[in-house]
Amino acid sequence: MARIAVLQMTSGIDPEANFTVVEEAATRAAGEGAVVLFTPEMSLLLDKDRERARQTMAQPGYGVAETEQFGSFEERLLLLAEKVQIDIALGSMPVPKENGRLANRSLYCRADGTNAGLYDKMHMFDVRLSTGETWRESSAYEPGEGPVSVYDTPLGELGLTICYDLRFPALFDWLGRVPCDAIAVPAAFTKPTGAAHWHVLLRARAIEASAFVIAAAQVGKHEDGRETYGHSLVVDPWGEVLLDMGGTEPALEFCDINLNRIAEVREQVPSLANKREIPNYRRAS
Repeated sequence: MARIAVLQMTSGIDPEANFTVVEEAATRAAGEGAVVLFTPEMSLLLDKDRERARQTMAQPGYGVAETEQFGSFEERLLLLAEKVQIDIALGSMPVPKENGRLANRSLYCRADGTNAGLYDKMHMFDVRLSTGETWRESSAYEPGEGPVSVYDTPLGELGLTICYDLRFPALFDWLGRVPCDAIAVPAAFTKPTGAAHWHVLLRARAIEASAFVIAAAQVGKHEDGRETYGHSLVVDPWGEVLLDMGGTEPALEFCDINLNRIAEVREQVPSLANKREIPNYRRAS
């Protein structure tokens, strides 16, 4: 049995204030016996005003992360994980790249103070919703090159994804084939898309991968004017929702993960073992 902590946030435009929330959550989570803290997408900076966000990221102390060069906040997260003795799966933070573009980057910090993995969001959220909301992530962000998993975590092999990645089953198929024992899906889902698809997609991905899915989410009304869905979830490999944090308030909650459940489900429904490669398509006459 492994105890995890899930942080549901209402992140704003001040990275220091957001980091303080993560720091307090990590300290409390470690004190209550959690082995991993999961945080949402854009934990340290959530600002749809991209010019203002770039100015924030350019300030001393924010730092630039490229490959294995750590900026200030990344260094502080690694030091925090070591100080309080808990793994921290930072959902993501915006990171300037050398080519002038941005990356939406997850970071996995081990309790020994080392970086175990970086993942850049692969799928860009370019949509026009019926509500009138328009988002074009690709105008500023560069997609990551491929999937990433982190070996030997307290939950076994952990797959890393971010928000909109949830809608692309091929990515979860790859992570299922690793095979991953758990998959992180940090998010800042809009309210309309969250209400329509959040629960059903997360349950489906857990069932398909026969893995735990841990989805820390942003919630409520943010400083930049957006509103997010919340409902941070933990789903077991059978598709059962073990934790739903609701859609109104930021919070820190805990969930005990029975790792034996993974083998039980894979024995009952061995879909990963039974999977076949799809042959070349042909249309029946």
